[in-house]
Amino acid sequence: MGYYDEGRTERHKRGGKSGYFLSGLAGVVIGAGVVIAALPSIVDYQNDEQSIVDHQPSGNRGTEQVSLDVTTDITKAVDRAKDTVVGITNIQESMNFFGAEPTTQEAGTGSGVIYKKEGGTAFIVTNYHVIEGAQQLEVTLADGTKEPAELIGGDVWTDLAVLSIRGVNVEKTAEFGDSEALKIGEPVIAIGNPLGLEFSGSVTQGVVSGLERAIPVDLNGDTINDWQAEVLQTDAAINPGNSGGALVNIAGQVVGINSMKIAQSAVEGIGLSIPIDAALPIIKDLESFGEVRRPAMGVTLQNLSELPSYHQQQTLKLPEAVKEGVIIEQVLTNSPAAKAGLREYDVITALDGEPVQDVIALRKYMYNNKQDGDTVNVTYYRDGKQRETELTLVAESDL
Repeated sequence: MGYYDEGRTERHKRGGKSGYFLSGLAGVVIGAGVVIAALPSIVDYQNDEQSIVDHQPSGNRGTEQVSLDVTTDITKAVDRAKDTVVGITNIQESMNFFGAEPTTQEAGTGSGVIYKKEGGTAFIVTNYHVIEGAQQLEVTLADGTKEPAELIGGDVWTDLAVLSIRGVNVEKTAEFGDSEALKIGEPVIAIGNPLGLEFSGSVTQGVVSGLERAIPVDLNGDTINDWQAEVLQTDAAINPGNSGGALVNIAGQVVGINSMKIAQSAVEGIGLSIPIDAALPIIKDLESFGEVRRPAMGVTLQNLSELPSYHQQQTLKLPEAVKEGVIIEQVLTNSPAAKAGLREYDVITALDGEPVQDVIALRKYMYNNKQDGDTVNVTYYRDGKQRETELTLVAESDL
């Protein structure tokens, strides 16, 4: 068996040598053909590599700095509006307990929007709380120029104020948009000076999160809500110092005046802005009269719900079904209410047939639907009986 196997192996060895030679020769020929065919591509690749290396900065081979000019709808909107947003510094006198002359110092900063330039004067809208208590006001323009400002008028109810400065250094004014046309989810941009003028012209982006939000406001610090501010809600970051700044749409138009931020540990991304459609009539009144000429009846009021039910029925003699309304605490002499026969402890339940649940509802109806000189029909209870009277309203400042 051993020899047989050995003989067969020898025969295969003799035949294999010639086979290996032919196979090797064929491989060389084929390989050479492949190299020749690929040679142009190899040369082009080497040339491209050399070109890339040649174009790289000397001493910085392998990295190349590329400058991009990015232009989007957001950057265009910011460019249109940013120079119209200014910083506002509230300067107040500081108390001195050692007999020296009082000194002035910065009490706070905020933002404002230049909305008009006329006759060498530029007009700025901001928040009332930004300028409240100021002995002096200073405006810092987008380019850093500082101008003394004059307070034309302010309105605590809507948290709006109008200032004026010299217009010589003002080149751009804001364009107002239509806040009634806003949609939930629409992109908006907040521009202002968060945390002070060191961060002037800061931009944050978000969307309209909600429309016609009603936020209770305590104006005199007595823990009783005096008013409901109707605002826009956005998730664009609005921080202290942003107050009075602009909320702009994608066209760069101002659609809101940023007013406040809910800052609770469990709440993030809720910014509030006064709709520009609601702000415009206030701005016009402040510019023209220095105040908002709201209609008034000449009474002081209290919510019926704040009175214990015992006094509602025993003292005021109200029917048990009457649970909502406002109590007249005082009637001013020669006021519209006095002329119409209203008295202390009368309980107003409706105006022009519209139910009045509380003081806020009464003010909201009056301020949104009436002007001085208008008449209003008052439904009220006295000694348990329902009555009606009509009175002619006057401006609060005329009382």
